[in-house]
Amino acid sequence: MKGLVQYTINVGGKLLDLGEPQVMGILNVTPDSFYGKSRKQSDEEIAARVRSVLQEGGSMIDIGAYSTRPGAADVPVETEMSRLRHGLGILRREAPDAIVSVDTFRADVARMCVEEYGVQIVNDISGGELDDRMFDTVARLGVPYILMHIKGNPQNMQDNPQYDDLMCEMLVYFGSKVQRLHEMGVKDIILDPGFGFAKTLDHNYELMNRMEDLKVLGLPLLVGVSRKSMIYRLLGTSPDEALNGTTALHAMSLLKGASILRVHDVREAVETVEIVKKILSC
Repeated sequence: MKGLVQYTINVGGKLLDLGEPQVMGILNVTPDSFYGKSRKQSDEEIAARVRSVLQEGGSMIDIGAYSTRPGAADVPVETEMSRLRHGLGILRREAPDAIVSVDTFRADVARMCVEEYGVQIVNDISGGELDDRMFDTVARLGVPYILMHIKGNPQNMQDNPQYDDLMCEMLVYFGSKVQRLHEMGVKDIILDPGFGFAKTLDHNYELMNRMEDLKVLGLPLLVGVSRKSMIYRLLGTSPDEALNGTTALHAMSLLKGASILRVHDVREAVETVEIVKKILSC
């Protein structure tokens, strides 16, 4: 389709065409995520969320059990694993064939989810910085890896982040890590620019404006802006009131080359994809 770059990734032995933008629904099994309505704890809440993502047109589910909002409390690895085992057990009963990614920066957690529950994608917000075994683990597991840009860690990343040249630094960051991953045998890499991670409000909007600069790396882009502070801080509202701004940024992201939208509100994102596809097909 005109305006959309053609990418494919191997997901569980099947090729997934990312030339058709995908919507990834967020499943938070933590009591501490920044958007309260996204927190799913009980068996029925988790099952209902899984059904909702798929019924509304989502093609992937991203499950996470460790909140990485600024200032969030640390979660012991045992707690993260326990939450994920609970959530993934329900998810796999509801949707045994669904494409699932696990949102974790811990290699042992990623391995457990892939080996025990058939999770097909690892989504690491730390770019391998918080667990030096992550790259080797992903290579051995043979699964696609979502590589996110961040500086620092979730506890201090928003303490006055500074860049001499935001896009230049991001290209160097991604370039060096992608080369290392390829050398280790990781074949499928998805880049996440890391909106809201070690970036001021202005950094986030500069990144959105210049996101197509990342296309030089030749890899698909995942965008996660859903209900984030770059929206509600700019507009003086709250996460609960950030759906309209989210939709605006989703449309812009797709026009800038995003292949995957990671979202709370699946139906609205799917509709946005359809509208942008129609525009680009004319």
